[in-house]
Amino acid sequence: MSTAPKLPDPNTGEQGTPLTSIAPQANDNANPRYEVVQRGQLHTLNYRCYFRDTQTKALVSPFHDIPLVNEQYTSSTGNQKDIIYNMVVEVPRWTNAKMEINKQLKLNPIVQDIKSGKPRFVHNVFPYHGYLWNYGALPQTWEDPNHVDEDTKTTGDNDPLDVCEIGTNLHATGSIVPVKIVGVLGLIDEGETDWKLIGIDIRDKLASQINDINDVDKYLPGLLEATRRWFKYYKVPTGKPPNKFALNEQYADRDYAQRVINETRKYWEKLASGETKVEEKVCSITNTTLNNRGTVTKDDADKIPEGDEKHQEPAKIDSTVHNLAYIQDEEERTTKEKKF
Repeated sequence: MSTAPKLPDPNTGEQGTPLTSIAPQANDNANPRYEVVQRGQLHTLNYRCYFRDTQTKALVSPFHDIPLVNEQYTSSTGNQKDIIYNMVVEVPRWTNAKMEINKQLKLNPIVQDIKSGKPRFVHNVFPYHGYLWNYGALPQTWEDPNHVDEDTKTTGDNDPLDVCEIGTNLHATGSIVPVKIVGVLGLIDEGETDWKLIGIDIRDKLASQINDINDVDKYLPGLLEATRRWFKYYKVPTGKPPNKFALNEQYADRDYAQRVINETRKYWEKLASGETKVEEKVCSITNTTLNNRGTVTKDDADKIPEGDEKHQEPAKIDSTVHNLAYIQDEEERTTKEKKF
């Protein structure tokens, strides 16, 4: 007598099935100052992942309230030039659900992106499954859509800076990870500047060896080229053309990445202060710590999630999320066309 195989658990990947995403867990957060507050159901349009300051008990925005610099780990390096940043993890490595800090909602909870009215999952471009790294953002940075970058010749994408965390550990959505930034890739995504910082968890076993972009290939051979290919082709299965890159498709080093961080930090400061005018429905600056025009009281912040649904177990996912897409590199196609 045969029995149907047990369905995989989307949080554990039981039976070796690839993970779709990983729900936040209390012990995943490396920064004990913050904890996640979940509402709704993961993998549906009603899911919300808020953040709470465990000291003040106030809800906070991962975009505006969580500090850019991790003072604890920065001071522990003994070198003021070695700045360690707080990275807010949105998407765990090898997972598909496009989780992101929502700029429009008050307090900017992490939600799942929407495509064609449904939760968005990125395609698996062979030979990869989902994202190749723990993927997230640096708080208190902003790529200004009104500013044309002199190197990319395009405007910012209206998001905080993205980070690809390349360490050996897997971090759940909502984790706050101390990262050292070692380089950056200049993606031009649908005509907008979309910098991709390359960073590593400072606690990782490889962190002491990887200090600049040239160290990555030495200790993680093939990852940088795979990363470039992933960003170039990840939207092709949806019918869009390959993405382009600035800087001749080359990675910039740690010093260049630092300049990108410094610049986008200034843009965020102008956004948060109101110097740069953006409608709240486009980019909310609601916060509980900055003492500016967007600051609300703890009581008012507590009311924001009240209209959300109660937290539930993750929704079941259609198995097609794990399908593979096969894409021929442009260079290979050109070579074959020349032969014939």
